[in-house]
Amino acid sequence: MTQQFAERATNVAPTGARNAELADLVRILEDQNRRKLDVIAPASALRFREGNVHVEGVESLLTEDGVTEVDGIYRPTAVADEGIADKLRIPLAYLRRMRTDNVPLLDENVNAWLRQEPQRRFMLRAFRGENCPGMPPAEGVARALLSDSYKLMDNFDMLLAALDGVQQSGHPTRVTGCDLTDRRMYVRVESEAVAIQAPELLRGYRSPFDGRSGDELPVISAGFVITNSEVGAGAYTITPRAVIQVCRNGLTETKDIMRAVHLGGKQDEGVVSWSGQTQRKTLELITSKTADAVRTFLSREYVEAKVRQVETAAGKTLAEPTKTIEHVTKTLSIGAEAKDMILAHFVRGGQMTAGGVLQAITSTAQTLTDADQAAALEALALPALTAAATHG
Repeated sequence: MTQQFAERATNVAPTGARNAELADLVRILEDQNRRKLDVIAPASALRFREGNVHVEGVESLLTEDGVTEVDGIYRPTAVADEGIADKLRIPLAYLRRMRTDNVPLLDENVNAWLRQEPQRRFMLRAFRGENCPGMPPAEGVARALLSDSYKLMDNFDMLLAALDGVQQSGHPTRVTGCDLTDRRMYVRVESEAVAIQAPELLRGYRSPFDGRSGDELPVISAGFVITNSEVGAGAYTITPRAVIQVCRNGLTETKDIMRAVHLGGKQDEGVVSWSGQTQRKTLELITSKTADAVRTFLSREYVEAKVRQVETAAGKTLAEPTKTIEHVTKTLSIGAEAKDMILAHFVRGGQMTAGGVLQAITSTAQTLTDADQAAALEALALPALTAAATHG
């Protein structure tokens, strides 16, 4: 399976993976956990200098592993910049322009708003830099600026709890791919033991990747995708996801999503860590909810009912496919570049129906290197089907 790993600098934890194996995702998450630093700090302890977050005057944490130094320099990610803009009510477009064109002005603006409410508290999620003996302190990464009531539900813990729930459900499954971005973790799970025939949905369709025929392999298998965000970009969710075998297109049903949100109570200032009891109760709930979701989403009855609903709209023949795709992409705010890709996939798929638009969107999503964009586009496939069938 193709793997792409991104590392922001040699002194911080790797932050990205696309279409990775489960073992690779686990390795990255374990390394990230070793570098994580989560701290509740007042605005008076935060300063911007040269576009970076400086933490000053926060008490170090003494643990059995040693001293965790909090004060330091943390370089914001794009996600952190979004949190800074939101919390300080600075227009995001303006903040991005200052970062690009006038960093001293960025420092001045952020610091001025931090001084407005010096006692206001935030949660800073960061990766520590890797310090070397005899060298200046290494720069870390500011991952997110969040509310001080944000509940930590970290990817590694959520993944283990979810996989435990999958195992408890008793369904034979396999992880078919994992993505990790600065915003979210995605883990795709599939059960080929729960597969149904869908000849109507796949009639006349060809895989845009290798030309295989949907008429010869009209099979859809059940699955779901596990997602979580550590930086305020979404809840822990399990979303049902059917997989079309001839092309590996994924079709997510967002109406039936199961979610657990990152909301908790106010926390004390300083370095944040879960208590054993709090963590255990949360993870037990995640495991139980996951097991219930898996039993539902991987039932043959559920998959058959969803596919039959899709087939009704998918069979609508399109009189003017190009105009329909133009209408669909405009309606769903899909950009021009993605629209051109969708049209090309539609032509290669050979299915001149509303279902062909659905297939073109899901196959295009597979080709995107940005996992967040890919997931967002795949989630638009069913709304696109409705829009295409209505437009005709």
